[in-house]
Amino acid sequence: MNAARQYIDLFTTCEDMVCRKSAAPLNAPRARAFADFERLGFPSTTEEDYRRTDVAKAFAPDYGLNLNRLEIPVDPQDVFRCDVPNLSTSLYFMVNDSFHERALPKAHVPEGVYIGSLRALAAERPELVARYYGQLARTDRDGLVALNTMFAQDGFAVYVPRGVVVERPIQLVNIFRGDVDMMANRRVLVVVEPRAEVKLIVCDHSIDTVRFLGNQVIEAFVGEGASFDYYDLEESNGSTTRFSSFFMRQEASSVAVVNGITLTNGQTRNNYRVELAGEGAATTLAGMAILDQEQRLDTYTHLTHAVARCHSDELFKYVLNDQAVGAFSGRILVKEGAEKTEAYQSNRNLCATREARMYSKPQLEIYADDVKCSHGMSTGQLDEEALFYMRSRGIALEEARTLLSVAFTADVIEHVRVEALKERLHRLVEKRFRGELAKCAGCGICR
Repeated sequence: MNAARQYIDLFTTCEDMVCRKSAAPLNAPRARAFADFERLGFPSTTEEDYRRTDVAKAFAPDYGLNLNRLEIPVDPQDVFRCDVPNLSTSLYFMVNDSFHERALPKAHVPEGVYIGSLRALAAERPELVARYYGQLARTDRDGLVALNTMFAQDGFAVYVPRGVVVERPIQLVNIFRGDVDMMANRRVLVVVEPRAEVKLIVCDHSIDTVRFLGNQVIEAFVGEGASFDYYDLEESNGSTTRFSSFFMRQEASSVAVVNGITLTNGQTRNNYRVELAGEGAATTLAGMAILDQEQRLDTYTHLTHAVARCHSDELFKYVLNDQAVGAFSGRILVKEGAEKTEAYQSNRNLCATREARMYSKPQLEIYADDVKCSHGMSTGQLDEEALFYMRSRGIALEEARTLLSVAFTADVIEHVRVEALKERLHRLVEKRFRGELAKCAGCGICR
């Protein structure tokens, strides 16, 4: 059966159930999303932006979907205890694609702030969710977004009202759990109103060894003068496939940091679309991956400078071993009238074996005159002179390789603006290069 057809047939059969188990603002765009998915299907490898990822093949297996919202038997706090020193977060959980109501943090959040189930927020404040939901993640452009919008029944929502500062970082732990092959359509909505501040840390984990497929969509609205940090840490397993589409719009003088780190995975495709829509907005977009065996990671970025005097800094690094495959395609678009733009893009990669493969395509598209823009990429191996120098000082070859690899990735982690998380990531990366199991101390998932 055609991979797209099985989801078309499933939605046609179960549309009523999908809607009954969700909320009106999430149901409103389903019919349009269904029509778009029927027309678009899955992105094809014949499309330039998806040449390195066979989406239809990934979705072809018969995955289970929990459309009837049955409770999954798992207590997240029994299997996940984050013990990162000094990382004081407000901790929330999603199991597959359902918000876990039974493990809510006791920490107080400022008045007016909402953190929790997207479905619950849509029921309590439908006008708020309707104003933002689906406004950035358009279903008429990407079949993956259309499929997510068809089936998403719940998700995670963060709303920070005007001028409110959320001091304690928010941590969302996504847990894949199932006895059969499972698919999850996760949705995340973040609204940071003018002059508000918030930091969100998202961790992905897989408990079981069945096949998991995640198709998630994140929409972030960053108001004028607001500050938003988004840190995405992927520590799943070789039987997990993840498609993640991140959309963000920034207004004037806002500041955002987006940083995605993949330590363990099966196959991953990350899409980032960022629009700097107000003068003086600044974005840091960074990412890093450590891949071995037959792991795959494909990253696509699209930064749009829509107005004048905005700044973007983009840095992605890969380290590949064994038969791992990496891909990076980054595009910066500077629109007409976006004078005084500063936009910088860099992709740097290390291939430790002849069998590892890295594909890179940085791009600049500029329609303004007075700008400062650059892009570049390099793919190679560890510096032989540096290795020779370190060995001449008595350092064993493997230890020298590890130290140089850790140093190679350090500047991506330095963009993290949560000090305890930054320190922990440096240690996790070193463990990963040493072949040790990269886990958070006390985490029962990663043991």
